[in-house]
This record gives sequence, C-alpha cells and structure tokens, in this order.
Amino acid sequence: MNQEQMLSEIREANLTYLMLAQKLIQLDQATAQYRLGVSAEAADLIATLSPAQIMKISANNMLLF
Repeated sequence: MNQEQMLSEIREANLTYLMLAQKLIQLDQATAQYRLGVSAEAADLIATLSPAQIMKISANNMLLF
C-alpha cells in the first residue's frame, strides 16, 4: 500500500467514524458519550456538524478516533 492509498483509507475511516458518531449521538447522547469517550460539549458539537463540515474534518491525515 503506498502513501496515497494509506491517506485515502484514513480519510474514509474518519468520515465513517464521524457519520456513525453523529448518528449515535442523535439517537442517545448519554450512551454515545460513554461509548465514544467524548464530553458533552464534544458530543453537542459533533451532533450539529453539517455534511460539508464532516467532509472537511474527515479530510485530515490523522485518525480521529
């Protein structure tokens, strides 16, 4: 696997994680906070992200979770 493929996989993992985290938070915030290990403030922020914001954040070259 070359570096560009690795970065693409990281971006895809970040996107998947953020979308899942947002859905979990919207369904049950208290449980999602516990399972994701995030604060109430972070959960509130993730829950309100727009799809464009999620795409921009997930384009980071570091794994988010």
